[in-house]
Amino acid sequence: MIQSNTDYTEQVYQNLDLTQVTLQSITFQDCEFEQCNFSEAVLKHCRFINCLFKNCDLSLAEIPDCVFQETQFETSKLVGINWSQAHWPARRLWEPLGFKKCALNHSTFLGVDLSAIKIKRCEASNVDFREANLAKVDFAFTNLKDSLFQKTKLTGADLRYARNYQIDPSHNTLTGAKFSLPEALALLYSMDIELIDEDF
Repeated sequence: MIQSNTDYTEQVYQNLDLTQVTLQSITFQDCEFEQCNFSEAVLKHCRFINCLFKNCDLSLAEIPDCVFQETQFETSKLVGINWSQAHWPARRLWEPLGFKKCALNHSTFLGVDLSAIKIKRCEASNVDFREANLAKVDFAFTNLKDSLFQKTKLTGADLRYARNYQIDPSHNTLTGAKFSLPEALALLYSMDIELIDEDF
């Protein structure tokens, strides 16, 4: 059983049920979690270094002052998480985390530095990305329906094959960002222009 104020290295956890459990001051290094349930858990001052979460449920988990370093989430449910609660160092020397085929709906990354991470093939509807640094983020094949972008840095971000996004170019930084048609037409909807489709 996982206990607070303990360090764990190179452990593999399967089918753990930690629903609504409170854990604090734990360091997990090179650990793997598979089919574990952390839903509504409270993780305080925990550190996840080079960890992998696979087929896990962390929905509505609270992560105050948690550190994520080179941690990956695959085919996991991460609904309703306030990632702004975590500890994000001012100077980052590593990629904090990455998501593949995950559900991130109704979460918030308000003001978080996510530069260069991968959010691929995810469901990310109603996610708050306002004031976040998404420079060089890879959103390939991710559904961004109703997600919020305001004062968001998307410099060099890759939104090719992303879908359902609504991004106002006048309120976000899009220099060097990559888009694909027809989804990129959504960038024009917020502009004061008239689009005419004429059949020549």
